[in-house]
Amino acid sequence: MKLTPSVLDMDLSETEKRIRRFIKEYVENAGAKGIVLGLSGGIDSATIAALASRAIGGENVLALMLPEKENFNQKDIDDAQSVAVLFNLKTQICDMTNVLDCFYGGIPVFDAEDRLCKGNIKARTRMIYMYYYANKLNRIVCGSSDKSETMMGYFTKWGDAAADITPILDLYKTQVRKLSLHMGIPKELALKPSTPALWPAQMAENELGIKYEILDLILYGLERFMTTKDIASQLAVENSIVDKVKKRWLANEHKRRMPIAPKIGYRTVGIDFRLPRHNY
Repeated sequence: MKLTPSVLDMDLSETEKRIRRFIKEYVENAGAKGIVLGLSGGIDSATIAALASRAIGGENVLALMLPEKENFNQKDIDDAQSVAVLFNLKTQICDMTNVLDCFYGGIPVFDAEDRLCKGNIKARTRMIYMYYYANKLNRIVCGSSDKSETMMGYFTKWGDAAADITPILDLYKTQVRKLSLHMGIPKELALKPSTPALWPAQMAENELGIKYEILDLILYGLERFMTTKDIASQLAVENSIVDKVKKRWLANEHKRRMPIAPKIGYRTVGIDFRLPRHNY
């Protein structure tokens, strides 16, 4: 197998169709009145918003914009609003600043200089807002995690990864960008640098230490059981780069699973006691 960008090519129309059908069927089977999602101004959430709108109608999709003072970016708000207009979404802006300040002040050991722990509070607070609206309006929460960042563990456990459905979870970042362009999302937004927006000037590729165009091909090779040596050779990168990606992928498996439990009973929830998604 040759690791060239073409291995990530896909039938964009068919992919869009399958994801839209997945969203529509899930909402209907859940008896929900619609979807709640976070609209950050980034490409993943914009793509999810577009898919959800085309699946169930924009009037049934509530897009929450969740700014806060430390990391406020008007450009992100403007980009989010442009997507909302383009796909006819309902919107609500919720300033998280006061809630976050209460969290910070209410934690005895809170360290304002620990930006990772502080950032994780922000990610989990966003989900509190989304699930409140979902509970209140009888809707489901639609997450925007993609395959690249999920495989790398580049997300907050029970934060941005918390959702009822994650329609683009099986698409690498570069595939998400192509799908977004196919769906009519402006090129400027489709190619916008990704960021979790948990602290100022945070950029995903800087923290991952690698461009998505290379990362996605490495992950594609690992997914198909290629050796790190073969991947490195084909992509003309150092073995150490591929090894680093592989180690991070494996080390973060705990973030991708439900909490584990010791096997004691006849059948254990989540292990060998698994029921169909829908009632009999």
